[in-house]
Amino acid sequence: MKYNTLPLLIIGASAVLGQELTPRELFYTPAPRVAKANVPTPTPKKKPATSQPKPSTETSSTRPAPVSFTPLGLRYSLLHSADGTSYGEVDADTVFHSGDKLRVAVQSNDPAYLYVIVRGSSGNWKVMFPSADLGSGDNKVETMKGYELPPGGRFYFDENAGEEKLFIVLSRKPVANLESLMYDLAKPTKDAAPEKKLLLAERIAPINDALVGSLRAGVQSRDLVFEKVDEKTAGERKEKAVYIVNKKATSDARLVVDLTLKHK
Repeated sequence: MKYNTLPLLIIGASAVLGQELTPRELFYTPAPRVAKANVPTPTPKKKPATSQPKPSTETSSTRPAPVSFTPLGLRYSLLHSADGTSYGEVDADTVFHSGDKLRVAVQSNDPAYLYVIVRGSSGNWKVMFPSADLGSGDNKVETMKGYELPPGGRFYFDENAGEEKLFIVLSRKPVANLESLMYDLAKPTKDAAPEKKLLLAERIAPINDALVGSLRAGVQSRDLVFEKVDEKTAGERKEKAVYIVNKKATSDARLVVDLTLKHK
């Protein structure tokens, strides 16, 4: 799916007025441009000449300035269909009914690693993303590219009322314990070139509540901000979506999302 970006005029106006940006505005704020800083090398002080002075030369070194990051953000929306052909965004709190079809659209505002696991009736969590059906199992997602879950499929609500629980992790760096569950991370031999990591597919072990709990606890809630938007939200952009942003603009930023799909 493709989404239009929020007009930068709104973001600029908030900055000028000194107002704190909303999660949606933070999500669409461009990453800061980083220019290389020219730092001249100090020239040593000259000593009194006792002989013919040598011509003095000045050199300068160029070193990159520290990298700046934008706050890492995730946008998700629920795409509902009654006939299984056309899908449209619905309110995030919608209660679904038997026969409804559903997809979940997600989008990251920066290159990151995405993990999505779903809890079934057994109580264990199973991997939904990465998937062999999308990107050959690669979980590196691109900036502002839309992804729909389940990859290549849809949720179908039968006559049994209940809940589907999704746990979403978005991280600028790979999450080690999830990577070890999902991928074959065998190191290449000394002379062999490194190979692309391979999805373990059906050999992925079930994920228990303890691991999900530890991942959830690893992100401080005060760093995460949420915003639910709909047609009533101010601005020209009309949508039904939720924005989650980690305000810590760091290289190891991570955010987690608990999403519950209810049906009666």
